[in-house]
Amino acid sequence: MKIEHIGLNVKDPQASATWYVENLGMRILKQGGPPTHGRFLVDSAGQAIVEIYRNEKAPIPDYATMDPVVLHMAIASANVRTDRQRLIDAGATPEGELIVTPEGDELAVVRDPWGLALQLVKRGKSLI
Repeated sequence: MKIEHIGLNVKDPQASATWYVENLGMRILKQGGPPTHGRFLVDSAGQAIVEIYRNEKAPIPDYATMDPVVLHMAIASANVRTDRQRLIDAGATPEGELIVTPEGDELAVVRDPWGLALQLVKRGKSLI
């Protein structure tokens, strides 16, 4: 089996989708209208899909108060330091500093403008 997508209930899927397209290089595969305004976003490699929507049947998580170890979206980066600053300049909030693991992975976390933790990662050795 293969993961088809990950879904996130967010406050403003339209604005989130626009920010992700403009700043993370994603593109919209499919979008819906009211009441959920769902958006299926695919990464620049065309491999990972994230659905963002607003569904009133469930509370929207307070992503801004969640520790990034509880939930984060990891984004591959060729230059973590540069991408971190670029995203901060685009409205993201830094969460800690850039770290390098003993394995050579470079990691930094920022929060998108709605609080979701985005982990920027450059692996010392590819996971796959």
